[in-house]
Amino acid sequence: MDSLEEDLTCSVCYSLFSDPRVLPCSHTFCKSCLDNLLQVSTNYSIWRPLRLPIKCPHCRSVVELPPTGVDALPSNVSLRAIVEKYQRDSEPRAPSCQEHRRQPLNMYCVQDRQLICGLCLTVGQHHGHPIDDLQAAFVREKQTPTLLLARLSEQKWSQVCELGKQLEQEKARCDALLRQDRQEVNQFFVSLEEVLARKKQAYLEALTEAAAEVAATYDPLIHRVKELQEEQLDLVSLGSSVEEEDSPLVFLEKLHQFRDRVENFIRTPLPSGINLSVTPRAASYLQQNWPAVTISSLEQAPVPKLCCCTRRVGPETGAEADPPVTAAWDRWRQLKPTASVALLGLLLLLLLAALWANPVGGASFGFSVLSRLSQLAQSLSGSLVTSVWDTMEAKCAEMGAAVQRCSSQLSVFRDRVVQQVKALLEASTSR
Repeated sequence: MDSLEEDLTCSVCYSLFSDPRVLPCSHTFCKSCLDNLLQVSTNYSIWRPLRLPIKCPHCRSVVELPPTGVDALPSNVSLRAIVEKYQRDSEPRAPSCQEHRRQPLNMYCVQDRQLICGLCLTVGQHHGHPIDDLQAAFVREKQTPTLLLARLSEQKWSQVCELGKQLEQEKARCDALLRQDRQEVNQFFVSLEEVLARKKQAYLEALTEAAAEVAATYDPLIHRVKELQEEQLDLVSLGSSVEEEDSPLVFLEKLHQFRDRVENFIRTPLPSGINLSVTPRAASYLQQNWPAVTISSLEQAPVPKLCCCTRRVGPETGAEADPPVTAAWDRWRQLKPTASVALLGLLLLLLLAALWANPVGGASFGFSVLSRLSQLAQSLSGSLVTSVWDTMEAKCAEMGAAVQRCSSQLSVFRDRVVQQVKALLEASTSR
């Protein structure tokens, strides 16, 4: 149908042909379209007056029309008839039956209340049903919409409106609850982030303090070593200048100064090698203490007090020798005694001190105190004992660090004294 409509369309107005006329070149156009073309052509034409020129819109050839114009052109009767028939066939048709193709719905089934065709009544599923013609069914059902509208009472409408209002209110209430929950979730995790940020900042500050302690320990030693390096380079330069001296007087004077400086440089003791051990290490500390931290106890999560323990290099092997205090404390930490064992150990120490002070009275007093304090140890809560144990651990670590620093200073002082004594003995022997 689309291709047929295209063939029946005028190429000038793009509509179905209206009073089609045939030009001498055998092309067909609407009479009104040719009139418009002829009017435009005569306005700008210098053609002979008894003939009217017109150019075919299709083939572009110029043809002559009689003085009467387009009315003198023959009418395309066959094309006009085809166009009229096409227009009639294109009018909307009555609906057809979906079950029986091309069968018009021209009857009304009273029982099923729907339109049917003749085949539906004779051989279809509506066989034997009472029927009525369309006009009678139309008259009879004309008042049905009014009756159906009457059944839609005001009460039903109010109920529907009330239900819609309730649903909107419930939706708004649920949305408000969800917004509140969203705010609480954001606030909860923001608080967690703040606590974690504080813990992280505290740990980083402890590391910064440890770095400052490391710098305070090593910077003077490094500065002293650089001074010794510069002194040795100066001595090498001075020795080269002494070798190149030709004057005997100047040579001997410089040689005496060079010898004194070399002897002093050789007698100058080297700084003792120090190796700081930072405890506890972050990886092991976090792995041991933080897995047991819960969200509720995050505020009480432990942050260590870093300790830079000094280890001096052994005089003979050059190996790092752990101070006895640090080694003993490390072994005690590796044991990881329980709270009860730790308290009982303290009680035993008190008992031994009482026996040493008073062997007779101290024994009875010690055993009575031991029995009472053992009961107290059993009744103590795990959190209190743990806090006491952590405090004791930190204090012992600080004491160990202080002892290590003192032992390092004493070792340096001992080496200097030994070197000074050795120098005095050599000087006395040479005399």
